[in-house]
Amino acid sequence: MAGETPHWTDLLAMARLAEDVGFDSLWLADHLLMQFPFGTIGAWECWSLLAALAASTQRVELGPLVSCTGYRNPALLAKMADTVDEISGGRLILGLGAGWAKLEHRAYGYPFDHRASRFEEAIQIICGLLREGRMDFAGRYYQARECELRPRGPRAQGPPILIGTARPRMLRLAARYADCWNAEWKTLGQLPELCGAVDVACADVGRAPTTLVRTAAVRIDLPNAQRRGFGMAHASNSGNPEEIAAILRGYAAAGITHIQAWINPNTPTGIEAFAPILNLLD
Repeated sequence: MAGETPHWTDLLAMARLAEDVGFDSLWLADHLLMQFPFGTIGAWECWSLLAALAASTQRVELGPLVSCTGYRNPALLAKMADTVDEISGGRLILGLGAGWAKLEHRAYGYPFDHRASRFEEAIQIICGLLREGRMDFAGRYYQARECELRPRGPRAQGPPILIGTARPRMLRLAARYADCWNAEWKTLGQLPELCGAVDVACADVGRAPTTLVRTAAVRIDLPNAQRRGFGMAHASNSGNPEEIAAILRGYAAAGITHIQAWINPNTPTGIEAFAPILNLLD
């Protein structure tokens, strides 16, 4: 929120404004504590906010981008996801990832080792519970013995699962278990190689590549905006509404069907300034 800490009243107002001006989805980062050259920042707990937004909005889809499976027991996370999907009336997209922030793991007491292996066990439990309603699993890192989801949310197979990753092993897990794949902060020039890697991962597990929905998180600097330090490590897109709309159409032409736009400034003013771009895309 342009360097400020948003309170619930701020987030609620921004969510309702985004829904009113025509955004299709709202996304939250699943972070706890982050250190940058300018200082340490934190965020409100992701799933508590998702539940609150599910009850406070009417139309937009909601999701974590992405929820770290190492921060919560996977069987409980499946239960949480089905519950938020129920509250929202079937508007949740379950974004999942293995996590990368060592500081958060250490500060909150979560193991940081074998993250891909832990994720592989977690995604089996989550998928089994959401899609079948039950799971009996005993792994090296997680167990779910004779576990069932009762009651069930509004969708028989639970919310769609999105996995954000660019690493070969994780891409194969996305190809095997996910409905959607996310490319985080990639430029148009970087997409062809990465999408090709997704196609290879699908082929490795015997899946038709066209059945895996492609999404991308994109940084967008609105005119006269200055991005804080944590945004400088990744490329941003900027320009007038026509130029930004053209960039986003380029993502669509590259096979991306859903964009998570990190707009700067991420404020009510920024949301209103983005509305003309949405109108151009419509």
